[in-house]
Amino acid sequence: MPVTQNPSGESEIKNQISDLNQELGSLQRQAIQSKVPAIIVFEGADGAGKGYLMNRLLLSLDPRGFKVYSAHSPNDESIFRPYLWRFWIRTPERNRIRIFDRSWYRRLLDDRVNELVLKKQVPKIAKEVTDFERQLSIDGVVIIKIYLTISKEKQAMRFEKFATNPSTSWRVTKKDWKRHKLYDRYRKVADEMIQLTNAPGAPWKKIDSTDLKTATVEIMTLVRDQLKTALDKKRELKIPVKTPDLEWRANKKTRSCLDSVDLTLAIPPEEYRSKKKALQKRLYDLGHELYLSRRPVVLAFEGWDAAGKGGAIRRLAKGLDPRSYEVVPVAAPNKLELSHHYLWRFWNAFPKGGHFAIFDRTWYGRVTVERLEGFCSEAEWKRAYDEINEMEEHWSNHGTIVLKFWMHISKEEQLKRFQAREVTPHKEWKITEEDWRNREKWDAYKVAVEDMIDLTNKPNAPWVIVEGNNKHYARLKVLETTVKALESVL
Repeated sequence: MPVTQNPSGESEIKNQISDLNQELGSLQRQAIQSKVPAIIVFEGADGAGKGYLMNRLLLSLDPRGFKVYSAHSPNDESIFRPYLWRFWIRTPERNRIRIFDRSWYRRLLDDRVNELVLKKQVPKIAKEVTDFERQLSIDGVVIIKIYLTISKEKQAMRFEKFATNPSTSWRVTKKDWKRHKLYDRYRKVADEMIQLTNAPGAPWKKIDSTDLKTATVEIMTLVRDQLKTALDKKRELKIPVKTPDLEWRANKKTRSCLDSVDLTLAIPPEEYRSKKKALQKRLYDLGHELYLSRRPVVLAFEGWDAAGKGGAIRRLAKGLDPRSYEVVPVAAPNKLELSHHYLWRFWNAFPKGGHFAIFDRTWYGRVTVERLEGFCSEAEWKRAYDEINEMEEHWSNHGTIVLKFWMHISKEEQLKRFQAREVTPHKEWKITEEDWRNREKWDAYKVAVEDMIDLTNKPNAPWVIVEGNNKHYARLKVLETTVKALESVL
């Protein structure tokens, strides 16, 4: 649709906007029905008309289907968490649109200009941003990024116009005029930002907003085209849920990481009680040091059914200030969680700086349970290894201590524990038909677990295989490993 810039074409632009209003309203309804989410990012020069242009776009949409978030300076809740946390938790449900008035690009734009971010830090920040956008776009989120431009002269004219009008003078501050003086620097940094983060699934569109009506038509046309393309792809896309290839191995080994575990390791009860008490006391002291340094800790527990996750977590929690931790039990995702990217619920549970999040089962369900039970496609679980590594890398970049425990027992030991639970009144609730059914798939799960450990065991987020046939030994190893990890950074 051509954009008329001639002043005599006022009526044509008005007609174009009217037609686009109808199209966008219809496309929004289709997106809701097809569960196609969208993110629309508005960035740009001060005085470029972000508020006006956002409003003109949103007048076309049903307000029940979108939400606007103004990403100003981070507050205490977000400053003590990874930078992307506040944006992850605000990603839209599968039938909604989220508009960001400024966004995660603050660090590559304002902070860069103000030298709060150094040039050598830019590649790492840009990678986190592109990881974030790629994960969302490949999951079906439509990402539309708009950068509004105006000339330095036009910016000054708009500032002066706002400043001389009593009803708009509040919109122009000393900071705005200071940024105006840095116009050329902002333009250079913005060009760098766009070049580094312009990706197929999340491309940038620069729009000159000198003429606001013309810019309105350009933005509405862009959003229309992007939504239409996404809906057409959704209709064409038929992804069958395949039975996963259980022989798939990205890192083949002659002997697996689980086969080499010595499950005969044990510790005398008296020695266990003595060491446990000392380690819990040490952990308590380290927890207070950790709070002062404002470093978050993520402890992730996975393992065979009846391998002792709950017992290890309880002994660990006993050594912590109850105000400093949360145990996050992870079950099958609920309706709200299913309407987001699968990592969304784990970002939501990320701890504040100086606190612990202890996950009883984790994001690794994607590459174990969901892989084996066909709850996601083969393409989804195969790409999840990189997505998980990226998430843990982003956490580590923030200074988070990440430890992942695989509680390992033999198949024979699991059978003994299952049978004991069935005849113990206060434990029989722990054993279900699903546990017995999962046991029948032991060999298939073993392959998935080996892949999981091989492909996601990283220095910043290591796997610790815990020999669990002897419960005392396992609990002590979890405590010792956690204490050593905290001591090494504090």
